[in-house]
Amino acid sequence: MAKPDRDAEFTEYVGARQAWLRRVAYLLCGDWHRADDLVQSAITKLYASWHRARRADNLDGYARRTLVNTYLAEQRSGWAKWTVLHRFGGESASDPDPDRAAALAGDLDLGLDLKTALSRLPPRQRATVVLRFYCDLSVEQTAQVMGCSAGNVKSQSARGLATLRNLLDPSLIPSMEATR
Repeated sequence: MAKPDRDAEFTEYVGARQAWLRRVAYLLCGDWHRADDLVQSAITKLYASWHRARRADNLDGYARRTLVNTYLAEQRSGWAKWTVLHRFGGESASDPDPDRAAALAGDLDLGLDLKTALSRLPPRQRATVVLRFYCDLSVEQTAQVMGCSAGNVKSQSARGLATLRNLLDPSLIPSMEATR
């Protein structure tokens, strides 16, 4: 395939999936500005490996794994801590996403509580919870995305949900039987 066709194919895919990637990134990092940065980094990596990515059986899964790996790599660096401390005093000053505003309008308190609770999870637990319960991946699919064993996913899910139960109303958290 010629480069212009390749670029058009990539642009079409990213245009269709960018909002979804941004929502997943937001759930991972808890800040819309950082989510935009994560998506941009992931899209750049995806473009660099587009010749391989477009042949994947599950292109969305490939893109999601790229995003999660980008997030986890950022968390291991000092950059994540620096940006949180120095950007707008630790919180973003505004939230330009109208979809998010509409989604939280029905229960703003629950949305804020969940955001706060998710932000208190360690990065790998947070990624596991987001992949399992927001992206609705199985234990095996989550293990593949995160590059770890199914047992590790189960333990990270259990720890993450236990922490969320302590922070939130227990009726809002799925039962552990659903995570096995």
